[in-house]
Order: sequence, then C-alpha cells, then structure tokens
Amino acid sequence: MHIKLTEPYRKRPTRIIDTWAIAGFSLKVYGISYSGDIPDDQLCKAAREITGQRLLASAVDTNHYGVGFVGIHAGRGGNFVFIDWWADENELHHHVYVSSAETPLDLAYMTPTGLIACTWDMRVIAFERDAWVEHVLKRYHAPDVQGYLNTTLNEDVQAG
Repeated sequence: MHIKLTEPYRKRPTRIIDTWAIAGFSLKVYGISYSGDIPDDQLCKAAREITGQRLLASAVDTNHYGVGFVGIHAGRGGNFVFIDWWADENELHHHVYVSSAETPLDLAYMTPTGLIACTWDMRVIAFERDAWVEHVLKRYHAPDVQGYLNTTLNEDVQAG
C-alpha cells in the first residue's frame, strides 16, 4: 500500500479560548489552527451558533450533566467544529460539522457520514476523556464537575 502525503505532519496550537454557557450547558471551547494561534472570530461565532442549535436538537433527549466541550479547528483546507457533552456517567456524545476555507460559515453536519475527528482533534478528545475520568468517574462519592471544567488543554499538539 502506498500512501501519498501532501506535507509533513507538524504542530498545531491547541488553546482553550473560552467557556460558553449555552442552553443550560457549560462548555470548554478549544481553538486549533493550521496557520494561526486561534481560529478567527467569524468562525468562532458560527461555531457558537451551531453549538446552540445542536444542543437544543439533540442533548435534551440524553441523560446529560450540562457539561462538555467544543473544538473549533481552522484546518489547512477547511474548518471543523466538534460539539461534545457527557451523559450516562461515562458516555461522550460527539457531533461534527465541516466547512470549506472559502465559506467558513457554511458548517455542514457530518456526523451521519461517520467522520469523527482528525489527529489534532483527537488529542482534545483524549485529554477531555482523561479529565472526566479523573474529576468525575474516579470520585464516585463526590464528582467534581467544576474541577473538570477547570482542567484545560493548552499545547502545541504534535504526534507522539
């Protein structure tokens, strides 16, 4: 099998950029960027709008805790937004949207296609999983949701 790559894998800054209170949820918001430090305001605004829509459309039917995270990734050729929340103790609900670099506000719902995340997005998801286990699941008698919300990732994500 021959795999042709278009460029070397490199670090991308991954930063906590905000905490959103939307539809009764507290959400950590991460920015990931191919060429800058964080995604631009226009993409962040579109991500916030689509997050509210997704929570109202899907989260209300889950046994959720009102906490989760959002990733806004300004990628090389397009943009990715993922919206995640915790439910049923240890389950992560994950929804993905994509837009082109030319039309960043036209975020299309991609979850039904099976698309999950790219390698940089997966670092955020893995970090959030570990934070949930540490602050909530391991504290059976006294889950620390605020501790979970206060635990954030800020690094230049690289393979390995």
